[in-house]
Amino acid sequence: MNMVQQPNDIRDIIEADRAHVWHHLLQHKPLETNDPRIFVEGRGMRLWDATGREFLDALSGGVWTVNVGFGRVSIANAVRDQLVKLNYFANSAGSIAGAEFARKLISKMPGLTRVYYSNSGSEANEKVFKMVRQIAHRHHGGRKYKILYRERDYHGTTIGTLAAAGQPQRREQYGPMPPGFVEVPHCLEYRSQYGAIDNYGERAAEAIEEVILREGPDTIGLLCLEPVTAGGGVIVPPAGYWQKVGEICRKYDILLHIDEVVCGVGRTGMWFGYQNFGIEPDFVTMAKGVASGYAAISCTATTEKIFDLFKDDPEDPMSHFRDISTFGGCVAGPAAALENMRIIEDEGLLDNTLQMGARLIANLEDLSERHAVIGNVRGAGLFCGAELVADRQTKEPVPEKLVQAVIANCAAQGVLIGATNRSLHGLNNTLCLAPALIATEQDIDQITDAIGTALTTVFG
Repeated sequence: MNMVQQPNDIRDIIEADRAHVWHHLLQHKPLETNDPRIFVEGRGMRLWDATGREFLDALSGGVWTVNVGFGRVSIANAVRDQLVKLNYFANSAGSIAGAEFARKLISKMPGLTRVYYSNSGSEANEKVFKMVRQIAHRHHGGRKYKILYRERDYHGTTIGTLAAAGQPQRREQYGPMPPGFVEVPHCLEYRSQYGAIDNYGERAAEAIEEVILREGPDTIGLLCLEPVTAGGGVIVPPAGYWQKVGEICRKYDILLHIDEVVCGVGRTGMWFGYQNFGIEPDFVTMAKGVASGYAAISCTATTEKIFDLFKDDPEDPMSHFRDISTFGGCVAGPAAALENMRIIEDEGLLDNTLQMGARLIANLEDLSERHAVIGNVRGAGLFCGAELVADRQTKEPVPEKLVQAVIANCAAQGVLIGATNRSLHGLNNTLCLAPALIATEQDIDQITDAIGTALTTVFG
C-alpha cells in the first residue's frame, strides 16, 4: 500500500512548475495541456509522483546517478553536519572533507594521485581539455593541442565538451564548434564498419591510429574515451581494443583521458569502468555516482606527472592551472561522497552489481529469444542495453518513436527505463537500463517483465 503523503497544495505546485520551471531535455509545448511529471519522494529504488503513483526506477534517478538508492539518511546527515560546520570556501584553500575524500578516492585508483573538484561531469571534462591545451602551450610549443574523441561517445553539455561529442544530434543548432577536436570511429562490433572479422577490437583501435597519422601525431595531445559508451548505446569495447589503444597512446605520446562520468564509482561492478580492461589513464573524470546525487560534485583525477607540469615556475603568473569552479568549493560534495563510498563498501554493492548485472543480461537475452525485435544485448554490471531492430538480418533500426512507445508502456506499468534519444541520426534504438547498485533479483525481474510486456504490446 502506498503510504507516501502528498502535499495538500500539490495542484498549486503543479501550476507553479508549469508556469516557471524550464525542464531539462523536454519539449514544453505538450505541458500547456498536460501536467508535468513531479516526483515527491523516493525510497530505495522506488519513486512516488504527485498523483501518488509508485514507480520502480531502472535509471537511478533518470540519468544514471543515484547509485546507492533514494532516502539514504546517513548521507543526508553527513551533508547536514558538514554544512553546519563549514559549508563553503573557494577551493584555493582546503577542507577536511575535501582532503579525506581525495585520499579515499585515490586509494581506489592506483597510479593516480591528484583530484581537482568541480560540480558537473561536463565541467570535469572541460578541465581536462583546458589542462591539455595549457600543457601544449607550455611544453610542446603549442603543437599538441588536438583532442580526439570517439564516434557515439558523449562528454557533456558545454560548447567545449559538445565539440568532443560523437553524437551529431546533440551538436545540432549549437555550432560552430571550436576547432581542434577530431573524431575517431566507434567500436560497436554489432555494427562493424569492417564486415565480419575475428579481430574487430584490434581493428577498431587501429582505426584510431589511422586518424592520428592523418592528423599528424605531433598535433595530438589527448584521446578522450568512455570506458563503456553510455548514451551512445551502451557499448562495451571488444577484446583486444583497450590493449591496442594503450599501445597507440604510448607510441605517439598522447595522453589518455577516460570519462567515467557514468561508469564511475561502481556502475560496472568495479570502482571504475576502466579497471575492467587494465587501462593506465592519465586523466579520469567522474560525477554522477560520486555522491549518488545527494550533493553536486565532480572530480578530475590525474597523475603526479601531469600535476608537476603546472608547478614549473612559481614566479611565472601564467604557469599554474588558472581555473576555478565556484561550487567545487562547496564541502557538501566531498562529505556526501565519503558516505556514499562507505555505503558501497560496507553493503558489498560492487559484488551485488556483478551478480544483479549478470541476472539482468540473462533476462534480456531470454527476452531476445522470444522477441525478434531485440537484435543485440550488451552491458557491464548494472549498465545494460538492448538494441531494437526491425530485421535481425539487415539490422535495420526500429524507429525512435517505437522505442519511445516501449518506454511509455513500461512507465504505464510503473517501471522507468530509458533509451538513446535525439543523439544519433537513425540509431536512437537502444533501450538503456541502469538500476541502482542495491537492486534485488525481484527488482531485476520486474524490470525485464515490464519490458517483455511492452515489446509484446508495441510490436506484437
